[in-house]
Parts: sequence; C-alpha cells; structure tokens
Amino acid sequence: MADPSFDVVIVGTGPGGYVAAIRASQLGLKTAVVERERLGGICLNWGCIPTKALLRVSELRHTLGRLTDFGITVGDVSVDIEKVVTYSRKVADQLSRGVAYLMKKNGVTVIEGHARLAGSGTLEVTKEDGAVETVLARHIILATGARARVLPGMEPDGEMIWTYKEAMVPPSHPASLLVIGAGAIGMEFASFYADLGSAVTVVEILPRVLPVEDEEISAAALKAFEAQGMTIHTGARVTSLEASGVAVQAAIEAADGKAQDATFDRAILAAGIVGNVEDIGLEGTGVVVEKGHIQTDPWMATGEPGVYAIGDVTGPPWLAHKASHEGVLCVEKIAGADGVHPLDTSRVPACTYCRPQVASVGLTEAAAKDAGHSVRVGRFPFIGNGKAIALGEPEGMVKTVFDETTGELLGAHMIGTEVTELIQGYTVARSLECTEADLVETIFPHPTLSEAMHESVLDAYGRVIHI
Repeated sequence: MADPSFDVVIVGTGPGGYVAAIRASQLGLKTAVVERERLGGICLNWGCIPTKALLRVSELRHTLGRLTDFGITVGDVSVDIEKVVTYSRKVADQLSRGVAYLMKKNGVTVIEGHARLAGSGTLEVTKEDGAVETVLARHIILATGARARVLPGMEPDGEMIWTYKEAMVPPSHPASLLVIGAGAIGMEFASFYADLGSAVTVVEILPRVLPVEDEEISAAALKAFEAQGMTIHTGARVTSLEASGVAVQAAIEAADGKAQDATFDRAILAAGIVGNVEDIGLEGTGVVVEKGHIQTDPWMATGEPGVYAIGDVTGPPWLAHKASHEGVLCVEKIAGADGVHPLDTSRVPACTYCRPQVASVGLTEAAAKDAGHSVRVGRFPFIGNGKAIALGEPEGMVKTVFDETTGELLGAHMIGTEVTELIQGYTVARSLECTEADLVETIFPHPTLSEAMHESVLDAYGRVIHI
C-alpha cells in the first residue's frame, strides 16, 4: 500500500465492523477494514439476513397451507429446496455487495486477508497467496465475531451433523431433524424446517425454551411449538450423537433421568457461540479473554492500549444491532465526540423470528422482582386485537412490566405475529425514560397490532378496554 498508516483499522466487517468504519469516516478519521472472507461478516452472509429469507419462505409455505381459511383455493404446493437456498444466497450476495458500495462511498480502505496483532499499533495481514502486509494504525478495533459452540463428542461433520452454516444450504429436505438448543438460533431453524414439513425434535438443557425470555412468553412459545407438531424436551440433554452415512443416532436423557435412543436424518447444533479469538495475535498482549469472549470497558477498550473489541467477540447480548451500537460509540469515543454514552444493555431489544415471533426489551418480571422492584404487570392477548383477528393471527400476547412506585417501564415482552416490528416502540419508550402516564396518553392508530401494546399498559393500571 502506498500509505499503510490509518487512524482506525477495524478487523472484521460484520454489522459491528462495517458500521464502525462508516461512522469513523464520517468523523474524519482515516479508516480501513480488514476482511478475510466476505464483506458483511456472518450476519449478512450466514446469519441474520439470509436466515430471515429462509424464514420468509417457510412463513409463506405455512400461509399457503391455510388459504382455505380465507376462502382461497389453490392447487398442490411444493417446495424446491434448491431454489429456496438460491433465493437466500441471492439476498446475502446483494447485501454483501451493498457493504462494498458503502465502503467505497465513505472512503474506507478495504484490505483483504487475515489480520493479527503484531505489536503496538501494528497489524500483519496475511493474503490469500501467503504474502504478508504490515498495516499501521493509531487505533485497532477487533470485530472478529463468533462461531457455533461445539459440544465435546458431537463435532459437526458438515453432512449429517450441521452448524447454522450447513443448515442454511441443505442439499435436500430432511424428513426428520434434531435441533440441539432451544435458544433463538435453534428455534428459528426448528420453525423453518417444521413449516417445510420436517418432523422436528428439540432438546434444551435448561428448563424452558427461549430461556432468556420472560417465563410466560417461554411457556406460550412452548405451547405454540408443540401445537405445530414439534417434539420438545426441556431440562434434557443429548448424551451421544453418532452419524452414519444415512442417519444420525442420538441418545437423549430426559429431565427425569430416563434415556431414549432416536434416529434422525440430520442434526443441528445450536448450543450457543464462542468468540473468534484464536490466531489474531492476542498472545502477549493485555487483552483478556474469559469464557471465549474478549473483556472490554464501557468504551469497548481492551486491556491493551489502542486495541478495542466490539460485537459477538465480546460479551452478551450477542446481537447484530448491539454490535453496530458498540461500533458507533467506540469510534465516537476515539474521536472525542460530545455526548457519547456507554451502552445500557437493558435497552437492547431482542428478536427471535420463529413462528410465532418473540421480542423483548428490558427486565423480565422475575428479574425486575429480583432487582428489588415492586412491579405492576399488564397483559393483553392478540385475540382481543381486531387487526390480529383480521389477519388470521389471533394467537399471542403483549406483556409490560412497570415499577409500581415510579411508573418506569422496566420491560416489555411479546409473542405473536410481527412482534419483531413492534418492539421498537417500547425500546424508544425506554430510551426516552417514559412512564406509564406517557404511554397511557399516547394515541395508537386503529386498526393495528400496536394497539395491543397500549392495552397491555392500560391493563397494568386497571384500565384495559378490549378484554
């Protein structure tokens, strides 16, 4: 390179890395990114976006299966899994090209290769042909992301035992599927394959599905998943997993200690993630890694001067929008911008795009009580919402948790159609520190699903109208 010196170099171009790069450039910092694979990282290429393309297909398949409920008759419906995968990959490719355009538009230098820390303010970037390039920077941001956690004795082989990557590009549609892990990733894939006709079994070691969500929401989700025909074992574990060329043999130990053997066409490992901290030059630095993730201060700085970390390579919640926010606050702090605030993770919304969708922000009811709050809780079912009934989607609910003394909105939790589009209303409310009075006096449009949000607030204060 003609001039290898930069103000900021970001390693990784996922939603944390490329957003940080754009904001750094906007702030007048000479910026570069290093990417060893495809611009956009896991999220755009193998995670958030292409999985939603797949889930859109399965949602349509589900809707087509019940068209007679709406008075519409069509012929037989079939699914071409090869074309489904092609559609998903086209979406990913389009967005990756979009990131390349954004880098060029914002004057960000893109360096291809694998980067390693190599001393103060220095990166060594190994190219595909083995050549090594030295890149200098006053500030280095590690945004290397994460990968699927591998369970001992259950290593994925890419053919019979899948991670999320293989699950997104199946060569054929499995008749039966085992999903290990009932978090967001596990239940999204469970929904996708179940709606396409697979017999899906889910095993979760914790006592409930979607275990980070409010307990009532988890219970409602379990009921919905089982009504769809999924077999779900909670408080259970897979004690062995063996793949032959034609099937996967699993030994499942139930919560009561009873064991059973089962055979599946394929298995998906969805038991969490681990940060990509290997082979990036952390040895001999002040960067601290705990439980597979880099530790940072509130400004995303590591223990090594001039080195920062953002996104999934750091602590939870492991969400794309959290990574983007961290990238922005990190470079704004570097640039000395005014009004920069540390991230409050309680204001980070979570969305799971299974069927039914689940979304939340803030404290669960149990967490609020554990934190010492005296709470008021409101609930409103979608069966009381005119728009939900008109859509033919009356299942679901909205739950809100308030501090009884101050009226602070502590948390909001939803399950049902399109709730991932609704949660931002409560996220804005928490950011603005709205009280119950603000929300009660807000006028919600009719007829919309969002009215259920208003009714939930009203219910918390004994004023619910439509139930």
